[in-house]
Amino acid sequence: MSHAADFYIDGQWVKPTAPEWFDVIDPATETIVDRLALGNSTDVDRAVAAARKALPAYAQTSVTQRIDLLGRIVSIYERRQEEFAQAMRLEMGSPISASRNFQVPRGWLHLNQLIEVLQRFEFEQRQGSTVLRYEPVGVCGLITPWNWPINQIVVKVGPALAAGCTMVLKPSEYSPLSSLLFAEVLDEAGVPAGVFNLVNGDGPGVGAALSSHPDIDMLSFTGSTRAGVLVAKSAADTVKRVAQELGGKSANILLDDVDLQNAVTRGVASCFTNSGQSCSIPTRMLIPRGLMDDAIQIAKHAAEAFKVGATTDEATQLGPLVNHAQWRRVQALIQAGIDEGAQLVTGGVGKPDGLSKGYFVKPTVFANVTPQMSIAQEEIFGPVLSMIAYDSEAQAIEIANDTPYGLAAYVQSADQDRARDVARALQAGSVHLNYPPADFAAPFGGYKRSGNGREWGEFGLREYLEVKSLVGYGD
Repeated sequence: MSHAADFYIDGQWVKPTAPEWFDVIDPATETIVDRLALGNSTDVDRAVAAARKALPAYAQTSVTQRIDLLGRIVSIYERRQEEFAQAMRLEMGSPISASRNFQVPRGWLHLNQLIEVLQRFEFEQRQGSTVLRYEPVGVCGLITPWNWPINQIVVKVGPALAAGCTMVLKPSEYSPLSSLLFAEVLDEAGVPAGVFNLVNGDGPGVGAALSSHPDIDMLSFTGSTRAGVLVAKSAADTVKRVAQELGGKSANILLDDVDLQNAVTRGVASCFTNSGQSCSIPTRMLIPRGLMDDAIQIAKHAAEAFKVGATTDEATQLGPLVNHAQWRRVQALIQAGIDEGAQLVTGGVGKPDGLSKGYFVKPTVFANVTPQMSIAQEEIFGPVLSMIAYDSEAQAIEIANDTPYGLAAYVQSADQDRARDVARALQAGSVHLNYPPADFAAPFGGYKRSGNGREWGEFGLREYLEVKSLVGYGD
């Protein structure tokens, strides 16, 4: 049974006070799959009051109790993984293979990592005659985006639960189905009433009420830099802690000693991850000028090999963008690349051949992009790669850093020491050397306008903890 008409407050599914209705649309077919109730500040007040009431008891639970709770959540989540895969396919257009193999597993991978962190984390640490005590920050407001629905929810809800906090979650109205399923999982796992609350809504109606609420102690937000600025301003009056993971425009530096075929092919695939709807993917590929012609041909072949189509087809690699507004924005940026003189290698404006329905975008590669072009500066959030030539390693580093963002960067080299040296010079929260596997213990977050704070693993847990110094504690 769908809970799209309900909110989860104080351990129960409840009706909104005065709902507005929002159509949940399958972006692959443009059909309505559910109707979502959107809340308002009154609903937020109810949820925050429940979280505030539950805080004293939950903050006093033992680490063992929280580990057991997270373990039960993992077990139930794994049992329902196909439901989550289908929900994310419907709500945000993730192809079913990507949903099963990438979207869904991140839920238990992050939770299991948190369990490992809790098993060794010391909530009281001695520093000479002082004891440092780590305590839950309090009631947390959590605002998550649509592009990695469960991943983004788990990296906020998980550490909040692990730290002993209570919370109110506002997921994106564009991907509510998986968040409602997750609320069912938490309910079945026995999360105490009031510890976790969910209110659906949009930014002006619910997001602003959360960020400005005087009884919210911390606000964790993932989304665009534009929205992050609004959240920070709204939160400022109550001096609450604000953690933000915002936009990105990650550079992928291919040094002149790389296996070009492998580096370019994998770079295209990384850029097209989640149909290009990821903040940390390598959307700018920096190529030594003398290798550019060969790199263009490799990128063209790699991009044109991607299968775009129905999200129910297990062979589909690229699904649609999440909604029509996002589709129009990406089309405008592709046209801007053409108008500003970039070389269109493959793809371009319009929908792929044979797809008249759905918010699909042609896999697109631009070459000979200059660093100041719109497609080299703006976060596109679609399957669009910009290839930029450079003449020296120093220039490559300068181009990579020439962006207001600093979420991630990538370096490819046959010489690991050389890759490490370049990585140290890059202004980004995460630098990936030679396409490594994901490390769920590594802190995730950005420099500059990509936000502040860190998520994942122990660093994610620390965001939800206050530090108290017991000075003169003694021996």
